[in-house]
Amino acid sequence: MGRSGHACSLLAPLLLLLLSLGSAAAQKGSTWKTLSGDPPAVIAKGGFSGLFPDSSDLAYAFAASYQDSALWCDVRLTKDGVGICLPDIKMDNCTSIANVFPKGQNTYRVNGVSTKAWFSVDYDSIQLSNVSLERSIYSRIQRYDDVFQVIPVEVVLSQYKAPAFWLNVQHDSFYSQFNLSMRSYILSLSKQYTVDYISSPEVSFLKSLLGRVSSKTKLVFRFLDEGIVEPSTNQTYGSILKNLTSIKTFASGILVPKNYIWPVTADNYLKPATSVVDDAHKAGLEVYAADFANDFGLSYNYSYDPVTEYLGFVDGAFSVDGVLTDFPITALEAIGCFTNLNDTKVDHGAPLVISHNGASGDYPDCTDLAYKKAVTDGADVIDCVVQVTKDAIPICMSSIDLKDVSTVVTSQFASQAVVIEDIKPVAGIYTFNLTWEDIANNLKPMISNPWTRYALSRSPRNRNAGNFMKLSDFLTFAKGEDLAGIMITVEHASFMAEKLGFGVVDAVIKALDDSGYSKQTAQKVMIQSTNSSTLVKFKQEAKYNLVYKLDEDVKDAAPSAVAAIKQFADAVSVSTMSVYPATSNFLINQTNPLVKTLQSAGLPVYVHLLMNEFLSQPWDFFSDATTQINAFVQKGGGGVDGVITDFPGTAHRYKLNSCKNMGNKTPYYMLPPQRGGLLETIDKAAQPAAMAPQKDLASAEVVEAALPPVSSTTAPASSHATSRIRTDVSFLATLLMLCAYLLI
Repeated sequence: MGRSGHACSLLAPLLLLLLSLGSAAAQKGSTWKTLSGDPPAVIAKGGFSGLFPDSSDLAYAFAASYQDSALWCDVRLTKDGVGICLPDIKMDNCTSIANVFPKGQNTYRVNGVSTKAWFSVDYDSIQLSNVSLERSIYSRIQRYDDVFQVIPVEVVLSQYKAPAFWLNVQHDSFYSQFNLSMRSYILSLSKQYTVDYISSPEVSFLKSLLGRVSSKTKLVFRFLDEGIVEPSTNQTYGSILKNLTSIKTFASGILVPKNYIWPVTADNYLKPATSVVDDAHKAGLEVYAADFANDFGLSYNYSYDPVTEYLGFVDGAFSVDGVLTDFPITALEAIGCFTNLNDTKVDHGAPLVISHNGASGDYPDCTDLAYKKAVTDGADVIDCVVQVTKDAIPICMSSIDLKDVSTVVTSQFASQAVVIEDIKPVAGIYTFNLTWEDIANNLKPMISNPWTRYALSRSPRNRNAGNFMKLSDFLTFAKGEDLAGIMITVEHASFMAEKLGFGVVDAVIKALDDSGYSKQTAQKVMIQSTNSSTLVKFKQEAKYNLVYKLDEDVKDAAPSAVAAIKQFADAVSVSTMSVYPATSNFLINQTNPLVKTLQSAGLPVYVHLLMNEFLSQPWDFFSDATTQINAFVQKGGGGVDGVITDFPGTAHRYKLNSCKNMGNKTPYYMLPPQRGGLLETIDKAAQPAAMAPQKDLASAEVVEAALPPVSSTTAPASSHATSRIRTDVSFLATLLMLCAYLLI
């Protein structure tokens, strides 16, 4: 095949990386609730198809290197009877065939349905050597498209070492229309190679193999959607599911879509689990669950955390016998490190888990429900970003602009949109233009949705859930919880003093004193700001733990900058890019010394901002928030002291995993990724542009003028608070139209 040499050149750096990781796996002493009592199997669908094109060289090499994942191949037949691995019978959905043979589209009946596509039965294996593989899910990496060729089944079985091989035969009856025998091909193949599993959604095909393949080969009946008709019995798969004992006569297991076990509602929330696993086990059948992926298909109940989903299938009242997944490394870490954990919520060890506006991944920012969820999920520190109202009440609000966090644009206050260039150049409706009663009684919170432009939204049912909180209410709540501390974030202190006549530093200190925090020692009080002048003022007035937030990406800090920071801060929070720099969502081969520089000076380092949504993570973290946390926390990776996150539950669970402190025995899937390792596997012509050099933080960027004195303005109120405020009517009209559209 013409590009095989090129493919091998791409495999080399990846294989070196994987060999360096080793193959140790965490062992469990407990008995699994699988049929055999063994740990659930992990089946890599088309290899590691979450990163690389399904059924490509690189996908199989990556998955095989784990030495813990079975390799899955969807078997198709060519015109000359050669078996190939392809994820879809419609080749135009996963290859470049439409470009190679633009006139090759045909219409055939597939399981009784007229289907128009490019089909493998129209081409011989020589013709298909010119066809390359492409990603079948467009949100995945494009840079591996048209690099790897279609692979014969024999190559997968002979070239890669894996604990098991799984062949899936989806359309036996289709191939018989072209005088091709899938049965004969599979039987011939099984005499030459070890095939551990053969699955099919066709009863007649599995029955035809019974007694003709090795007794060690497991035959697995694959269920499709419940309403689809199985071609050889003319029954729906939902009907067949009701008679599991009949399946036992020709198969040793069943493979079902995961929603057979955990069904979901129309709006993608979990329903109660079914009895499918227990029923199948009682019938003597193993159960394998399909359709696992880190980047789509997750119920909102899982908070975009794929490890949580796996645990629902293997670590509860039941356990499936295996999972079919596009991201095998996440399944392995879930099974190997996160089952049978102590479910305690009290764990204030490293890393420190700091909430970002509460559990804002599940509820609207800075609401009572977001804070309660953060505590329940095991956050060590919960946070409040302080803003001020028209009647000078400090409140917790993630943005000074109510448009960002509330339903204000559809309220009676929509006409108060103004531009305040000291804050931002577009119109906003600001907290200081409304009283606390205006906000609390007339506005609803609005959940943050940082990825809606990619049609990825946070829990719709919680879109407007919860209540806003005054700073005093937040402090009362936090003081009653078992927390390591609280974090108060203060921004816009100069603006508030000069333009609003409000001393936010004094107000925060007074609220802390009134709540008893000046005498309370059980919880640490942390004050965070991007402004050194604000922290200097706090240091002059009270004794708190001061955190300097770097909101720009830097590679390191000059000694003079570190010395300056130590004059007013006790810790530093840094951006993810300052620890793991990336270009076009790929980690680059660059180690930033910033964390070590700060820690060497006695400054703990917290990283912001971690989110569970896969779009927030470089590809090297496998669309897995747990892998990302592991990379930032481990000493061989980022080595940070704490994480600031929208999803504290995921970070807290990480602290409890059973694969910590294992030294040289740490499983490879719990080691931090090699910086730039994935980028090196991309063809030079397809590599993204190099990242602009990151600078070192200089002392001049740290030291600021002192906060101005509080002006004599009597109230932080109206639109005439500054001459730089102007009403923007056209913007407001556009905004209202947009909101009306979104609410339809």
